[in-house]
Amino acid sequence: MAIMLTGRLLCASADEADIVTRHLARHVELTRAEPGCLSFAVTASDDPLVWDVSERFADRAAFDAHQARVATSVWGRATAGIRRDYVVRDDPDGVTPRSDDAASA
Repeated sequence: MAIMLTGRLLCASADEADIVTRHLARHVELTRAEPGCLSFAVTASDDPLVWDVSERFADRAAFDAHQARVATSVWGRATAGIRRDYVVRDDPDGVTPRSDDAASA
């Protein structure tokens, strides 16, 4: 069964937002290239300190591999102190076409 993560990346300051802006494009590129990534989007919200996050992976193994890669990546290290508000759930509609929504921040 596919796994879906939705939520927000919540920066506490303009400095944290700048970190996201500097590293986001590469993070999105690497994630979308991962085996089992069905969709991945991080988009700026109306608040310059908040990004909306939507991820969908083919199965738990692909999601767990993504989490492991991110933990040791440049993105993971640079954004480790930035608050996340995420919900992870099974996605029964996981057989959706790959979406490469443009990331913006």
